[in-house]
Amino acid sequence: MFIVNNYLLAVILCFVTMLCWGSWANTQKLAGKTWRYELFYWDYVIGILLFSIVLGLTLGSTGEMGRSFLTDLGQITSENYVSALIGGAVFNLGNILLSAAISMAGMTVAFPLGVGIALVLGVIVNYIGAPKGDPMILFLGVALVVVAIILNAVASGKMHKGSNASTSKKGAVVAIIAGVLMAFFYRFVASAMDLDNFESPTPGMATPYSAFFIFSVGIFLSNFIFNTIIMRRPFVGKPVTYREYFRGHMSTHMVGVLGGIIWGLGTALSYIAAGKAGAAISYALGQGAPMVAALWGIFIWKEFKGASRTVDYLLALMFVFFISGLGAIIISGAN
Repeated sequence: MFIVNNYLLAVILCFVTMLCWGSWANTQKLAGKTWRYELFYWDYVIGILLFSIVLGLTLGSTGEMGRSFLTDLGQITSENYVSALIGGAVFNLGNILLSAAISMAGMTVAFPLGVGIALVLGVIVNYIGAPKGDPMILFLGVALVVVAIILNAVASGKMHKGSNASTSKKGAVVAIIAGVLMAFFYRFVASAMDLDNFESPTPGMATPYSAFFIFSVGIFLSNFIFNTIIMRRPFVGKPVTYREYFRGHMSTHMVGVLGGIIWGLGTALSYIAAGKAGAAISYALGQGAPMVAALWGIFIWKEFKGASRTVDYLLALMFVFFISGLGAIIISGAN
């Protein structure tokens, strides 16, 4: 299987993760013009599962290092299977709530709040589980990113005053709950893998490719529970049915599948990079996604159109702190 052997490559893969995690929600925006997010989400989940299978049969089955994808699936212990499946279910609930928050409060509000909370709690949880890198520099970097997220939230608050304030507030609350849930999913999957030795993993433990596949199965199976409930009792709008889903156009379905593939690529690369960078650093770099989402919101979706000079200054400071934070996180892993 393909294995990362140097820290620089691991960092590059983590940056791709950040781009993917910060960009997949654009497909929800596109589909949302004619398609409820609850229906979009089914295509998104299917995209993740299909991508995990393709990745396992390609990169996860080539080369002489490590165990091949199918061989690895056959030797994983039930404990590690359950851990990765739980990770999928926890992520799915958190991500469904994050998707709901995006539909209520906008991409620029929901992403910074939800993913920002996930960043802080997630780095703490993952570092305790698998300490790697200089903790002082790592948490300094996290603190700088948090400041950037707060600046973005303040700027967003100044742009969401008025008739939609109630909906935005509700979306913000849902985003916070989503962030707490998403802080823990990564650790469940990472604990199923032998992060110290991908070349000769401990018997019974998973490689990144098999762990990601099991994680994706957990997302898919739990979606029959979580998303069905949300379809019947949506946060916004009327209930939707599976009949409406199957009436959707193929082009609309493919937008959701593409969103799942984009997110799946980022997540898989994060787990692959974690062997060299460490789970906490890999997770932290990927969680720079809010700033990527903010860029999309600012320049493509025009969520800050007509902003005051104060908002412009806040956004400029946000990116200064964000870039400084990413730099500190990268340096922490090199020490």
